[in-house]
Amino acid sequence: MPTQLPSASSETDRLLKELDEELVRLDPRGLLRKLRVASCAGPVVQTADGKELVNFTSNSYLGLNEHPAMKQAAVRAIEELGTGAGASLLVSGRLPVHERAERAFARFKHAQAALLLPTGYMANLAVLTALAGPGDLVCLDKLCHASLIDAARASGAEVRTFPHQKTDKLERLLARHASNAAYGLAGDQRPPHDTARPPRRFIVTDSVFSMDGDCADLPTLCDLAESFDAVLVVDEAHATGLLGETGSGLCEAQGVTGRVHVTVSTASKALGSLGGIITAAQPIIDTIVNRARPLIYSTAIPPAQAATIEQAVKLIAEEPWQRQRVRELTLRLRDGLRSLGWQLPPATDFIVPIVPLIVGDAQAAIALAEHLYAHGILAVPIRPPTVAPGSCRVRLSVRCDMSDEHIDLILGAIGRHISSC
Repeated sequence: MPTQLPSASSETDRLLKELDEELVRLDPRGLLRKLRVASCAGPVVQTADGKELVNFTSNSYLGLNEHPAMKQAAVRAIEELGTGAGASLLVSGRLPVHERAERAFARFKHAQAALLLPTGYMANLAVLTALAGPGDLVCLDKLCHASLIDAARASGAEVRTFPHQKTDKLERLLARHASNAAYGLAGDQRPPHDTARPPRRFIVTDSVFSMDGDCADLPTLCDLAESFDAVLVVDEAHATGLLGETGSGLCEAQGVTGRVHVTVSTASKALGSLGGIITAAQPIIDTIVNRARPLIYSTAIPPAQAATIEQAVKLIAEEPWQRQRVRELTLRLRDGLRSLGWQLPPATDFIVPIVPLIVGDAQAAIALAEHLYAHGILAVPIRPPTVAPGSCRVRLSVRCDMSDEHIDLILGAIGRHISSC
């Protein structure tokens, strides 16, 4: 007599019970997350019960998501081209608005070419899965964004990390891979799309790290890339629009634009929109177009999204005072926190509008966030796995459309929190 399989409903019930138990175990450790709804994405938001909160959670550093010209650009694109592209870029989804945005962004980034994808996550996935494969080596800073780590793993290459902002181990990894390749000991399994090429080495880093607000040493990484014939990939998500003479990013600010092989930006931060933008030499872009599954099998971004990216590049050039205002407000916040005795990570040469209030464990981060909420401030606790255990924090981000009074409000609230501890 054949074994009777459990019914679908009993399997579903068991799964739901297991998931409920796992979620319950997260709560006492302060690791259970829940979605929340805000009234808008501006400098001040309103809760469901009508309470106004100053928003220190937004990554729209230049406030462009609220800019009238951005809204007008989106509306015009919708009226002219509709709400969706209707197909992938390789089928019929690439519209004139996509081409204009890519050309404008390439000029902005001082690059030969640019390529739009729906999100920064997908852009990182597209870069590394198209360029790297079995037999290659991908070395990542330990604090790289999760999308870069996932992309490296998905590529099939050997993936290694090096300590944050320390390059001794990175140099050893690159040297060993180069030596093995020279003696035919590396790259025995090569990407199925190109069995003739030698193994490749990649150095991958964020330019501005999103949890601490510190900056990579790109000149040193460029030197290593050149010494070991490695490809340098830099995720400029939190630097694009903010740093450098024209706001292009940390590559421009540190004078290495022509030495970095690939940069990935996102329109979801300072550009006030949504989308991932890859900038590189034309052969790299063409390779990604032909090999990157996230691009080949995804519908192109909506026309309004592309139009706002093009508009954001114009506004960054036309309104440089926004970047200056972000720096002023960030310095006001950092100076105020230091005067209260709060220990901040060391300052960098570049003012980045990310200020972490590191408190240690998850419950302490939740308590600080709740205290700030009670004093009219929206700021969320950041806990594992986003940050390492013992480094939980409330991450503050500053927007140019905040006021001095908003900064003074949070400083007063933090001062009261310090006094009560």
